[in-house]
Formats: sequence, structure tokens, C-alpha cells
Amino acid sequence: MPDLRSRLYALSQNLWWSWNMELGELFRSIDAELWREANHNPIVFLKRVAPETLARKAQDAGTLAQTIRAEKHLETYLRSDAHWSSWNAPALASRPVAYFSFEFCIHESLPIYSGGLGVLAGDHIKSASDLGVPLYGVTLLYRQGYFHQQLDGDGRQHETYAELDTSTVPVEPVRDANGQIVTVSIPIADKSITAEIWLAKVGRCDLLLLNLCEPHADGAPVREFRLYGGDKTTRIVQELALGVGGYRALQKLGIRPGVFHLNEGHCAFALLEAIAERMEATGLGFRQCAEDLAEETVFTTHTPVAAGHDWFEPGLLLHHLRPLQRRLGLSDYELMALGRVNPDDSSHEFCMTVLALKLANRANAVSSLHAIVSRRMWQTLWSARRTNEVPIGHITNGVHVDTWLAYELAALYDDCLGADWRNRLCDVQRWRRIDALDAFQLWSTKVALKQRMISFIERRLAQRQTRLARSETLPALRSDVLTIGFARRIAAYKRVCLLFEDFERAKRLFTDPARPVQIIFAGKAHPADEPSKGLLRQLYEFAQSPELRDHVVFIEDYDKNVSRHLLEGCDLWLNGPRRPLEACGTSGMKAVFNATLNCSTLDGWWDEAYDTRNGFAFGDGLVHQDLLEQDRHDAASLLALLEEKVVPLFYDRDEQQVPLGWLRMVKHALKTLAWQYNADRMVMDYTRNMYLPASRTRTTSFED
Repeated sequence: MPDLRSRLYALSQNLWWSWNMELGELFRSIDAELWREANHNPIVFLKRVAPETLARKAQDAGTLAQTIRAEKHLETYLRSDAHWSSWNAPALASRPVAYFSFEFCIHESLPIYSGGLGVLAGDHIKSASDLGVPLYGVTLLYRQGYFHQQLDGDGRQHETYAELDTSTVPVEPVRDANGQIVTVSIPIADKSITAEIWLAKVGRCDLLLLNLCEPHADGAPVREFRLYGGDKTTRIVQELALGVGGYRALQKLGIRPGVFHLNEGHCAFALLEAIAERMEATGLGFRQCAEDLAEETVFTTHTPVAAGHDWFEPGLLLHHLRPLQRRLGLSDYELMALGRVNPDDSSHEFCMTVLALKLANRANAVSSLHAIVSRRMWQTLWSARRTNEVPIGHITNGVHVDTWLAYELAALYDDCLGADWRNRLCDVQRWRRIDALDAFQLWSTKVALKQRMISFIERRLAQRQTRLARSETLPALRSDVLTIGFARRIAAYKRVCLLFEDFERAKRLFTDPARPVQIIFAGKAHPADEPSKGLLRQLYEFAQSPELRDHVVFIEDYDKNVSRHLLEGCDLWLNGPRRPLEACGTSGMKAVFNATLNCSTLDGWWDEAYDTRNGFAFGDGLVHQDLLEQDRHDAASLLALLEEKVVPLFYDRDEQQVPLGWLRMVKHALKTLAWQYNADRMVMDYTRNMYLPASRTRTTSFED
């Protein structure tokens, strides 16, 4: 039989390990300290683990049994056709989905993501794998990924980029029969860029990654290697590489999608390439081929924030798309019209979201409120229709449960909900069993998770202290104190400093000797977003004030690993977007599964999910003309909510020091939210309502 290292390495070659809890526990059992230092990356772990440690573990019956079980589990998972799609969408096997996204968050060791868009894409492909939905992910292999964040002694953000060592992640170049790496050529402006096709196995699904391999003339690294790095020229090159190159990669590998799913407008050039290819194959004109492709296309818009939509000025767009334009047979006016809200206004720039909306017959937002906002935002594209008739519906996002759920809580749910509960995530009756979960056991588990989170925070803070050559005492966080988490991208509309609008009142809340509060912040500001960097410095100053030093903490270099620790360990998850600028906000859904209550404005998913007993809401749910007044009003509402409801409920304990009222709310949140806001439900919704009709495999065109 192969030795233990070889067997574990074979298991690490499919990113299935990133959401298989038992396999993670197997690596942790071999060397817990090294598993943490390797950032939960099994390939790095196996490169570093001492041979004698593996030799000793290879003789351990428990380790051997765990390894065999993981091998059998993966083999059964990959070979079995007893999954949801085989019964509900079998015809997609011949007409698979091509899912284009600018970023994918599969695991923190593969840094091709920055935030919510990538997290959603990662959860989507994982649930597609679990459900057996035939889906190919398409993205770019950013060799420098998104930046690493460091704060200096004054709280200023500094960005650093690390080169991705592909030998430490399970991605491989696709090779032809002669062993040569398969490439595609991408005509851009007056040159052609070459991209290698790489592949990652994500359970049953394949993720195609385009590795741009054209150096600059001066030998400097290509800016396109960085996610969201560079100027407009960099962005349009990246989007052409993803769209044109991604479509060509599918064709090169013999993949003929029946559905094109664009995860945001960044990918929309794929449709122009597909139309051009059909025109060349069929001899038909642009209009006919565009209409045919529109029937097969699904477009998901993700943001009501203007900065989330890409706009290119005419000269830049026409220069870079000239080769594609010639194949499409379009004039400058006709090409620009595809991306203009008003085709006759020459001052309008080319918008990628407009292009996607015009070339897709099926478009959706990612929450009910977001759909309303999106219909208003793009109503001028359908000027003859009323706003409520604009053809943008919604499929609310969900989260991949095994990716985000704490192992210890999963064990509790196994006992309470039944061992097969993961296969019945959308069963509302099954989640009602959560009432039987012992309150003391649940609370003891949450306290243990909080203690683990505090240890993680202390290690991260100590690392920063060492880097800055500081020696002051670390903040004294406590596991018996109400702990709030706020972890997300730092942007003005997310209002990271909302709690401190009334600083003195906030200070009294946090430092109450009988009922103290502590809050953990994490998040990155975009490198070019100076106002948001200013908010970060302001937050840092609050955290450094002597009165709040043991109550307000900021963790630098926010990523999936940081997010997971905070979601597991915090008691309350705070989200304060300025309504209606949050498209969805899936971090709150992850909190639900980790028995962490939500506290948010009525925006994004929380606007449709909140029922007064499954968490907390602040603000009046209205949009104000004066934004500063809205911020002051929401800040006062939040502080009042914390003072009058949240804090008293958390500190109301029984004789065993268990907050029974708090846990009743936690259980009610699980009963009312878990069955709805998981990624299995989301992918099922996409399959039934988008993929089947788009692939022409649905047996009826009428609503149920």
C-alpha cells in the first residue's frame, strides 16, 4: 500500500478537502500546531511535516482508519450518481453550465478572491458539486492575487503582494497528448495575449483558471496578475482575458456549455466571443446569433453601488475590442450601443452590466430588496415598461454550510438533527428538531469556540507587535463578555464606525463593569479607496484609546480564515450598511449556522429574513435624503438596541450561567433561517428557474 504521505497527498489534490470536516480533523490530529502554521493547507502541511511524525502516525490504527474512511468517502462522492441533480436535472449532463466569475473563494490558500463576490462563487461551485449539477467554473489565475494588509503604528493600511507558489495548491496546467500545456490566444487591440489553461478539482466540478503568461517589455510582472489591481486599461485586459479567453478555453477542452452564467458584468465579453464563434460556424448574422445565445444566458448582478459596475470610455473600449469587433461585423456605433444605456448619447461610456443585461434573457439580483433597487437602477433600458415590469428577478444568496460551520457545532447538529441532516438542508421540518438541543451543551460549545477565537486573535496581535517592534500588553479579551463581530470589506456605505457616532455613549456601553461588551473588527479597504482607508485609521484610533483598548480590537489581513474564526466565536454579528446599498450580505447567513445572532439594518437578505425573534434589527427601514442624518439616526437606534435589548438578554443567566433567552433566539434563528439561506437551496433555485429553461431541458414553460 502507498505510504501515509502519498495517500494524504492524493486526498489533497481535490479541493473537496476544503469543506470535508473529517479530513481537516485528520491533518489536525497529526500535528495541530503545524496544521495551523500551514494555514490549513494540506499540501504545505505535507511538505513541512517531520518524516518521523508521519511514520509514527502511520502505525496508529486511528489515523489509518480515518485515512481509509476519507479515501472511501471521496471515492463514493465522486463516483455516485445518487445526488439531487440526477433526479431533478439529468439533461444538464449533456448541456453543462459554464459559470464565469472574476473571483472564486474556495480556500484561503488560493488567494483569487477579495470579498463577497468570490465567496459567493466559491459556495456556488461547492454546492453545485454536492448536488451533482454539471458546472464548470471559469476565472483567472491571479499569480499575485489580492493584497495582504498591514497596518502601521498610526493605523495606515499598507498593501503587499505575494507571488502564488502553484506547487502549494491543487491546481495543475492542462496538458495535451504530447505533454505540452494547452494554451489559448486572446486578441486584444493590436496584439495577442497567451493564456495557459490550468485546472482545479472542486469536488465533482472543474474550475478552469487562465494563467496569463505575457511579460511586460521591461521584464516587470504583468499587472493583470493582481486581482482588482491597476487602472482601466488593466481592467479591460483582465475582462477580455476572462471573457474571450474563458470561452476559448472551454472550446479548446471540448466543453460545449448549454448555459452561460455570468456572475457580475466583469465576464460579459464571453458573450461577444460566443456570438462571433457562432457567426463563423453558422454563417448567420449578429442579431440572430445574439438572440439565440441570449436564451442560454443567465446574468447575476451583485451590487447597487455604482463602483461595482465597470464603465469604459469609448476610445479605450474600441481600441481593445477592435479584433472582436471585426469578427462581429459591427460599426463603432453598434458596438458602443450594446453597452450604453442610451445608444444615441455619444457622451455615455460603455457599461459591462448594460452589455450583460442586453445579451441575457434571464437576469437576477441576489435578494428581494436588491431586485427592487436593480429594477429602478436599470429601468431606462426598458423605458416602455413600468419599474415593476423590468425583467430582473431575484434568487437570494445562500452559504455553503460545511465550508463555514464549526466542526464542534456540526457534531451537535449530527446528534440533534440526525446524521443525514446535511443532505436535508432545505427540510423545514428537520430544522424544528433543533429545539431538542440541550442549552447547556450548546452554550458550553459556544464558549469553547470563543476561547479558541480569542487565542487566534492574541496570536495575530502578537505577530503585529513583533513586526512593529512593540512591547505593550495585548488587549485583555474575555470569553464571558458579550462579543460582537464585524468583518467585511471596508467601504463608506458599510459604516464601520457607526457605533462610535456618539463616542461617549459607546464608551459607557463597552466599559460597563457589570455588563461589558467587546467588539472585533476585520476588513480591507480597496488600495485606491482613500476615504475608506481614512475610516480604517479612524477605527484604529478608537481601538487605541485607553478606555477601549480591552474592548475594541482590529485584526489585520482579513481573509477567509479570519472570517471563519470570528463567525464561530462571536455572540453577535453586526452589519450596518446604509440602506439600500447592501445587495445581500452573506456573512450574516454564516453566523446563523454558527449559533451567532445577527444585528443589522433592514438591508440585503436581512430585510426579507428578519421576523423580530430570529435576531435584531436597527434603523427605521427607510432611505433618507440626508445621509448624515440617516447615519446619526441609525447609530442612535443601534446603541439603544444594544443597551435595552441585546445586552440585558445576553447577561440574563440561569443558575448554571446559561443565557436561556439568548439561546431560545439562537434556536429560533436556526429554525427559521437555516433551511432557506443555504447554498443548496440557492443552486436548486438557479437550476429549476434558470439553468433548466436556459438549456431547453425543462418540461414546461409555465409557473407551478
